[in-house]
Amino acid sequence: MLRRLTLVLVVLLTGGLITACGPDTSDPQEKRDLLLERLTEARSKIDEAETINLTLGAKTLPDGTSGLLSATGSGNHSPAFKGTVKVITGGATVTAEVVAVGSEVMAKPSFAPMFLTIDPASLKAPNPAALFESATGFSQLLVETKGLKEGEKSRDGKDILTTITGTIPGSIVRAILPSADTAASFPVTYRLTDDNELRDASITGPFYPGIADVTYDLSVTTSKDPISITLPK
Repeated sequence: MLRRLTLVLVVLLTGGLITACGPDTSDPQEKRDLLLERLTEARSKIDEAETINLTLGAKTLPDGTSGLLSATGSGNHSPAFKGTVKVITGGATVTAEVVAVGSEVMAKPSFAPMFLTIDPASLKAPNPAALFESATGFSQLLVETKGLKEGEKSRDGKDILTTITGTIPGSIVRAILPSADTAASFPVTYRLTDDNELRDASITGPFYPGIADVTYDLSVTTSKDPISITLPK
């Protein structure tokens, strides 16, 4: 009797272990749908915010490249932006205070006594105000990402963040940088809080024609307090 009971326990335990350690049979499409729901909520939080604080930058650009090195500042959905922008042009790094409202962009480089109207496209840089457009700005990247997969958890201070990876079509990445290759797919990694707030993202790919891939890192915080941004007089 004792022997039979022992055999039964072994079978039950073994079956339990096999079940616990067996393959994940959950539906991959259901997983992708859940991840898309989280990214959609993260986008909504950005689009509903009164103020978005953003940092977008690359650690470096390949030698001989002219383009955006970094942009740090605050914006709203007017759209408008106020902050500091660094671009590389002609082999030199130029830092400028920038204010952009709609399609108008004004900059005050460190060597200039006043704000000047500029065309960001001539520097292979985006109009920073356009990043905050609800329909066509950077927030659309979240819901246009393909092949979603959940990665490992990571920690940022007290917060445990969920990593979500995928790829973004180049035609959408142009919302970040207008020189991005529209025929390419750009790998992206997002990190979201448990409340589905976007903490940061990293996007890699051919942002500039004819050179090696560049990685841009983006970090975001939002506020319910409005910010007023007007062009310098």
